[in-house]
Amino acid sequence: MIKIMFQFIRSLLFVFVLSIGSLSFAEKIQLALNWKAEPEFGGFYTALIEGYYREQGLEVEILEGGSGTPTIQMLASKKISYAIVSADEIILNRDRSDKNKIKALFSVFQKSPYALITAEQRGFKTLEELWKAPGVLAVQSGLPYFQFLTAKYGKPSAKVVPYTGGVTGLKNTPHFTQQGFMSIEPVAAEKIGVKPQSFLIADAGFDPYLVVLATHEDSLQKNPEVTEKLIKAVRKGWESYLKNPKKTNQHMAGINKSMDLATFEKGSSLQKDLIASPTLGEMSVEKWDRLSSQLLELKLIKKTLPGSQFLHAK
Repeated sequence: MIKIMFQFIRSLLFVFVLSIGSLSFAEKIQLALNWKAEPEFGGFYTALIEGYYREQGLEVEILEGGSGTPTIQMLASKKISYAIVSADEIILNRDRSDKNKIKALFSVFQKSPYALITAEQRGFKTLEELWKAPGVLAVQSGLPYFQFLTAKYGKPSAKVVPYTGGVTGLKNTPHFTQQGFMSIEPVAAEKIGVKPQSFLIADAGFDPYLVVLATHEDSLQKNPEVTEKLIKAVRKGWESYLKNPKKTNQHMAGINKSMDLATFEKGSSLQKDLIASPTLGEMSVEKWDRLSSQLLELKLIKKTLPGSQFLHAK
């Protein structure tokens, strides 16, 4: 009996030592978001709370962002190994310096959720009609999509003012239009009593990959196995989140208290069609080539590079 008990205790100790060892050797990673915890980051948080990073031997800390969080610069300066950026940021940053070799690993959105939003009662049928209407247009005019729409439709007839966040302008300012994500701002507008009309900028022809997980080429070459494990965990996280976002939405609502759970739930539902893909996160060279050509036509970059230069070659 004593011998059996000794063997049992030894087995428990062995399992305990193994578990401690696995915790000690987990690769620590920081992942910087470029905005607050919202549905567009749901899969990254799911991978955290469901242990998918841990399954890959990774210990991931998600750093919440905010207005003006310079994630592309953080990657370029190698202050952080992994961050969320947009495809156009990667191309523009590379054009400024050949040392800024940022590689795209995984894109959440296959169709960009950038939208212009106004009150439905204004009665617009197309984005062009909205663009040419008088009023107030709250946007970040330095963003490439603003330059694209200006080149396509001409200078907007509305008075352009800086976008400062929120949706109260839709209720308090006559003839008001603002930028936003298709999955967030329209939901917020409904909650304050405004029936919104949203127009996807992608439908006008400017459609960069958005919410792109990226890293610097040097980091990729230094830790290729870690990167592959991260991509695998992130994809599993997004597959799980799209099937059942409730648990993760509750978690994110506890982090970002400016949004209630109902907004998280509706937002995660609205974004599904913009994320859907046969293989979640995969990107095409052709779409990168098209975006690069558009940025060159807008004179935002001096030369184009093959789309493959911006993609992680598996």
